[in-house]
Parts: sequence; structure tokens; C-alpha cells
Amino acid sequence: MAKGAARVLGVAMTHTSLHRRALLAAAGLAVPALALPTLAFAQTPAPAQAGPFRFKGFQGRDTDAERGFFEVPEDRRDPRSRKIRLSYVRFASTAAKPGPPIIYLAGGPGGLATRALAGPRFPIMMALREVADVIAFDQRGTGLSNHIPERPVSKGPPPAFTQAGLTAYFREDFQNAWADWTKAGIAMTGYNTEQNADDIDDLRRHLGADKVDLWGISYGTHLALSMLKRHGDRVSRVALASLEGQDQTVKRPAAVDTLLRQVDGLLAADPAVRAAIPDLPALMRRVHAKLEAAPVAITATLNGAPVTLRIGGFAIQLMTGGLIANPQTLVMLPGLYLALDAGRTEVLTRFANEFANLLGIAGMPEAMDLASGISPRRLALVRREAKTAVLGEALNFPMPQLLGVVPGVDLGEDFRAPLRIDHPALLLAGTLDGRTPMSEQDEVAAQFRRKSRVIVENAGHNVFEAHPEVQDLLVRFFRSEAVSDTRLSLPPPRFSLA
Repeated sequence: MAKGAARVLGVAMTHTSLHRRALLAAAGLAVPALALPTLAFAQTPAPAQAGPFRFKGFQGRDTDAERGFFEVPEDRRDPRSRKIRLSYVRFASTAAKPGPPIIYLAGGPGGLATRALAGPRFPIMMALREVADVIAFDQRGTGLSNHIPERPVSKGPPPAFTQAGLTAYFREDFQNAWADWTKAGIAMTGYNTEQNADDIDDLRRHLGADKVDLWGISYGTHLALSMLKRHGDRVSRVALASLEGQDQTVKRPAAVDTLLRQVDGLLAADPAVRAAIPDLPALMRRVHAKLEAAPVAITATLNGAPVTLRIGGFAIQLMTGGLIANPQTLVMLPGLYLALDAGRTEVLTRFANEFANLLGIAGMPEAMDLASGISPRRLALVRREAKTAVLGEALNFPMPQLLGVVPGVDLGEDFRAPLRIDHPALLLAGTLDGRTPMSEQDEVAAQFRRKSRVIVENAGHNVFEAHPEVQDLLVRFFRSEAVSDTRLSLPPPRFSLA
């Protein structure tokens, strides 16, 4: 979790490649002034040495760590493909008898494990060191594991930020980027979740471990499922949050509508908010239709120079797809939509550069999502639901909009087929997660036969750090202690009209 939404808010859903996943791509939605760290523009890795170093963690804390590298084929199916160097950071266990290494899998695709564990998940990582080594693995195409050259944003006039304008732009730009990278000798066909899972097993061998444990979120759970399918005998146990199934790269618009109706119900707790917004989904639909028909101009910075962007309703849907990830930003919806409905489009100024960042192609996030694809049955369902859904097809942009741009990369129905999973599993979810809605997560959870579920009431996508009791549950689980189904609760979000 591309998504465009993710980009606009700068996430990294987990947070979380804005492309869906840039906004939220990875691990956490950091929202300083609503600027989310964009994952969409991956940088060519700087030189780095293997060995010990001081890892700078959350809120000025740091710890001893060790950086390591190993090599894999860029595409194992092509004997001519080059070797690429993948990077990880190892946090050594403090236990007398450590358990299997715990490998952290970031979301996105496109999120950085090392960045995620330097943020609010740093204390959890430190606690888990009491059980085993913790490994922050930066997946192929990210961080120091990125070997796809950075692609500059086109210097031509930006497209209209409408559904038609952005779809046409992304299809052409991604097709051109793929062709350019392929001509440069990059095996873009190797950037898929099966190869990513094989990387994890190669990392296991590199570490000298018989088995590993997996700790992941969002796309990291999608990756973990592939690891279980391909190398399940080498996995001991898994702790996964904000589940994304094998055929859930594109989320169901109706599931997001359910979440928005839930949010609309929460508005009733404040009479002033309820009076101003009798029906939140209706207000949102009205704003989207108005701006899609008549986009508004805002000024942003692109390629170091000011540029005028024409923001349509589809761009607002993308923005909202990022805001609904977590309660901290979900509470902004009433004020933003009331302002836009009243014509006060200056409220978009704070998002201007995030909108501009939507125009970048990173390579790894888009390729991963395109390869994971969507089954024909689900695609038909998504498109049918999108016709009337509040956010339409925007939540997962640029999927399914990129389908067919690069033929032959889809991993197929066997990849997307559900599993029967017998590994011990701790599955965590937040009831206000707008990126991986609860109904979708329930479908994935049904595949696990030996599971404990932790549901955090009023938490969002970034559920690992949402409640203080989660850390202890993770430690107990990875110690192989019994953890029963648990329901935790946070105060409901307080909405504002400002």
C-alpha cells in the first residue's frame, strides 16, 4: 500500500510508494505539515561499507548495528541478467540463546525497512532484540538495494490531474521508462514479489539460519504470503499487520465505502460537525464531481521551478486515499471537504508539492504491483464497484490503470491463489484502516489455521505503534509464548471543521 494516495501524503504506507504506496507505502504515515516522505523517487544508492555502525533511531536514540550485503540475480529466470547487491541492517540479539532471525518486511511496495525501524517502530525493534536478531531488509529496488537509475520527471507541461489526464500520463511515462531501463540492461521483469520472496530465502542462507521469522506490514504481508508459498519450510512464525492478500493489490472500492460510512457515523459524536456535514460521503461525491468537471489551478514546484497544476476531483480522491490510512489524518476530512465545497481551494496549497511528486516513476513499486496484478474476476468486481464508490478507482492508482502497458509480466492466477497456512501467526489490524480495510483483511486471515488476531479499535493502518500493548504481544509471540485473540481500544478520533 501505488498508490497515488500514498504519494500525495507522502507516506510510505508503510507507507505506505505513493503510488499507492508512496503515500503510504511503507511503514508509517509521517505527517509533518502534511508532507509525507515520498517513496516514489528512489535514489541511486550511495557507497556504503559492510560492518558495524551506529544506527540512528527514533527521537534521538541510537544503537549498535551491522550493515551487510549479498548478491542475487536481478531476474533468476534469465541467465543473462546481471547480479544486484541487496542490503540489510542486522540488530544483534541480546538473548543468551536467540531464536530464528526476525526479518522485517516494509510495506509499499517501495518502503524502506531501515527507515521504518528508525521511526516509531524503533522501540519495538529494540524489544524484539531480547528474543532474536532483528534484520531490517531493504527489498530490491529500495534504499541501498536499489539499482534502478533515477528517472527525472518530464519537463513537459504537466497533465490535468483528472482521471483521464493522470491515467494517460502514467501509462505513457511508465511504458517509456520500462523501455529505457531495459535498454540500459536492467532486468525490470525481475521486480516482482516472487523474486522478492526468493531474495528473502537467499538472505536466510546468507545469515546462516535454518529458519527465519517474518515481521511485516501492508505490502510486506503480501510479500510474506509469497515467501510462505515458495519457501514455507524455511519460515518458523509470522507477525503480520494490515494484511494484503495475494489478489488484493487493488482494493475493493466497496470496502472503502464501508469505512467511510463508519467514519460518517463517528461524526455524529460532535453535534457541530454533524450539523455542518449531515452526510460525509455525499459531500465528498459532490466535491469530486465538481472539481473533475472544472479543475482548479494551484502552484507547485516541479524540476526546481514553479508550475501550475490543474487539480481535478480524481486528484482529491488520491489525496483522500492517503488521508484515510490513519486517524491522525482521517480527522482532516470534514474541514477539507467543507472548504472545497465552498470554493476555498487555497486549502490545497499545503499539498501542492505532494501532488507534483505524483508525476514521478520509481520503477520498483509500479513493477511489483503490475506483476502481482489482479484476477479477471476481481478486476470486473472492482470496476463495477468503482462506478458508484466515493473514491472510485483512485485508491490504488496507478493500478489497475497500468494494466496491459507492459505485456507478459503478470505472475498469474497461481500466484494469486489463496493458501492454507499452518505456521503460527499473529495478525494485527486497526478498525479505522482505510488502506487495507477490515473486510479484506478478514479474507486473508481465514487462510491461517494457527492464528491469534489482535484488533485495535480506532487504530489505522500503522497499527504496530498505535497501542502500547502491541509491543509486548509481539515479544511474547516471537518468544513462542501463547497469545490469545486480543481486542485493544483507543479513544475515537475527534474531528474538526477547521
